[in-house]
Amino acid sequence: MRGRNQTVISEFLLLGLPIDSEQENLFYALFLAVYLTTVLGNLLIVVLISLDSQIHTPMYLFLSNLSFSDLCFSSVTMPKLLQNMQNQVPSIPYAGCLTQMYFFLFFGDLEIFLLVAMAYDRYVAICFPLHYTTIMSPKLCLSLVVLSWVLTTFHAMLHTLLMARLCFCADNVIPHFFCDMSALLKLSCSDTRVNELVIFFIGGIIVIIPFLLIILSYARIVLSILNFPSGRNIWKAFSTCGSHLSVVSLFYGTIIGLYLCPSANNSTVKEIVMAMMYTVVTPMLNPFIYSLRNRDMKRALRRVFCEKKILFSL
Repeated sequence: MRGRNQTVISEFLLLGLPIDSEQENLFYALFLAVYLTTVLGNLLIVVLISLDSQIHTPMYLFLSNLSFSDLCFSSVTMPKLLQNMQNQVPSIPYAGCLTQMYFFLFFGDLEIFLLVAMAYDRYVAICFPLHYTTIMSPKLCLSLVVLSWVLTTFHAMLHTLLMARLCFCADNVIPHFFCDMSALLKLSCSDTRVNELVIFFIGGIIVIIPFLLIILSYARIVLSILNFPSGRNIWKAFSTCGSHLSVVSLFYGTIIGLYLCPSANNSTVKEIVMAMMYTVVTPMLNPFIYSLRNRDMKRALRRVFCEKKILFSL
């Protein structure tokens, strides 16, 4: 393998989704609608939070970053998928493939860290309400956001550089709808043991530890909720936590199953379906679960539109 010092192939072929040709237009319309919903929903949240000063709080700082991350995370794969569904030869250049992999890892990791920050914010708000403003200071919130961006940058860059050193000699067909890291490793004709070890250990730290922190935060929240005197408040808190945990379980469950607990029995179709869950479905659901059902966001929407309407009339 040492004699192969450079990449032989210049592009990859993305096989895309395992769907029949007669159903392709139907799925194209479906995915286009899902992508537009994801973009508009997350963009609306970012705009509302930036325009309405009354919701410039720690929770909405994290929400705006999460919505931006979801918007970009979906945009890394969906436009290329939609384009390839209309092309006879669904190809992607080698450099474009590595770039897609980098931003896929970047925004995927960013979402993980932001979910941890949001879980901690809810933990402090429910368990220590009198000390919330002291604990969740602007300095701490900004530090958490900056730390999330910095850590994801280095982690995504590490995997991208390790992938760039590999050689791809003959087979350039990726049985996926994007440049998935595990699919690329299977195509490489180089020794991939270092890549696999980094995925297992560093990836395990990036995924498992935040997941445990989220579970611990919500477990403490549940224990505090059970001490609430009002049954209505208990139901409201459980409803919110249940919605959040459902998205966390969907996002983490598929990632852990795909990358940290791989199975030889996993078929390509099963892997693609699982990848669709956290790359397409989760970014679309997050605006509705975290924000658009929120009473403060509805009030902010009315305030922003009323102000715009008044300015337009003047």
